[in-house]
Amino acid sequence: MQRERVADDIYVFTSDLYVQVTAGVVVTSEGAVVIDTLAYPEETRLIKRFIESRLRMSVRYVVNTHFHADHTMGTCFFEGARVIGHALCRDLLEKRGRESLEQAKTNAPEMREVTLALPDIVFEGGVMNLHLGNKTLQLWSTPGHSPDSIVCLVKEDRTLFAADTLMPIPYFVDGNYDDFVESLNRLRNHNFENVVQGHGEIILRGEVEEKIAEDLDYLLKLRAAVDAALLDPSPDAALEAIDIEQCGKSRILLNGAAPQLHRRNVLALASARREPAQL
Repeated sequence: MQRERVADDIYVFTSDLYVQVTAGVVVTSEGAVVIDTLAYPEETRLIKRFIESRLRMSVRYVVNTHFHADHTMGTCFFEGARVIGHALCRDLLEKRGRESLEQAKTNAPEMREVTLALPDIVFEGGVMNLHLGNKTLQLWSTPGHSPDSIVCLVKEDRTLFAADTLMPIPYFVDGNYDDFVESLNRLRNHNFENVVQGHGEIILRGEVEEKIAEDLDYLLKLRAAVDAALLDPSPDAALEAIDIEQCGKSRILLNGAAPQLHRRNVLALASARREPAQL
């Protein structure tokens, strides 16, 4: 696991075990806030040990940016902390997260010590403000990657934890293409100092607008390629031929996992674009 200090009071941890998933710690004068956890217990426990032993403080809150297991399965290790998430995050964890955890316990013995921890503070529309000591965290909904996705801005540091709304390749298989485009557009022109992606490297101030533009360009090219493929006499073969680099993203992103995510995007968007024609 890699640890990086992106501001005086903000640390980011990046997994070595699962597609560079990230988690964050915000240090305040009244305790710490953890933003997402990592996929495997051993890495989340290292974060907890760092907070308690190195920072010498307790965790007051854990923010779940969305229900996916790689961001939430470590929440249970922060006993006593209150958990914040979108109302849909709680619902989806209860319905789908529980089943996913049981499957993980069957396949990975180390997951047997994990228990499901649901958000006990939830919000829906608008912005939720969390004031803790000398820090203000602003949370708002950014559906697209998943219906419950949120981002979290540390106001004083202008650092945005964008979760999977920003990652090396946009991924909307569990969400909605149009929602994703709208959420990305809403992140433009905010003067963020740093942006922490849900996976991959931290985006610095001068790179944020370019990164969002690149993601929107990928989504636009992907839709055009899918629509053209659906008009082809052999649509399945045409869809299979849509290459990630044709849509403006490198195949080496996320240690080579990007092409697989891209392929799933193609199939999900093709399914969604076919539906109107079938009505």
